[in-house]
Amino acid sequence: MLKDLDYIRDGAAIYERSFAIIRAEADLARFAPEEAEIAVRMIHACGQVTAAERIEFAPGLVAAARGALLRGAPILCDAEMVAHGVTRARLPAKNAVICTLRDPAVPELAAKLGTTRSAAALELWRDRLDGAVVAMGNAPTALFRLLEMLDAGAPKPAAILGIPVGFVGAAESKETLAANSFGVPYLIVRGRMGGSAMTAAAVNALAREGL
Repeated sequence: MLKDLDYIRDGAAIYERSFAIIRAEADLARFAPEEAEIAVRMIHACGQVTAAERIEFAPGLVAAARGALLRGAPILCDAEMVAHGVTRARLPAKNAVICTLRDPAVPELAAKLGTTRSAAALELWRDRLDGAVVAMGNAPTALFRLLEMLDAGAPKPAAILGIPVGFVGAAESKETLAANSFGVPYLIVRGRMGGSAMTAAAVNALAREGL
């Protein structure tokens, strides 16, 4: 039997040590202090300090997202995993966390539009988009669809966390967002890296300052 294993058992100490390691090993120099807080949380979520090289904040992203959350803006998520990863206790105004992927109307919408259910689910965001915080951590097609909707005149969210993951379309969707965000501040992780955990970590860090 295992006995006398030497490991840290205190949860708070584990977090403190983890963040210290990240700050020691990751190159955070190009981030403003408030951006570095969020980057550290995202790196903690993926376990890769090299993620710091891929994280990009558009000017004003932190202020825009935090301001929207303080005003009670909803958080629109492309995946249930993102929505479930948001810590409700951190939210400053009991913000609604919304994922429409499982709405019964979505499969028919997807068939009609000839796209994925993740992309079609955004059609149910139209009356909530204005001033919202968009958190995308799964589907590149959803991020592409959001940009198409904005190009067609859909209401603008306050901030876009465009962090889909994958080998098909993820890098390209984020590059497209960075090239033209229609004036909406954004946060991306360039390349294939991303995912629900990193996206939820970013939301949680934006919802409450400090580590």
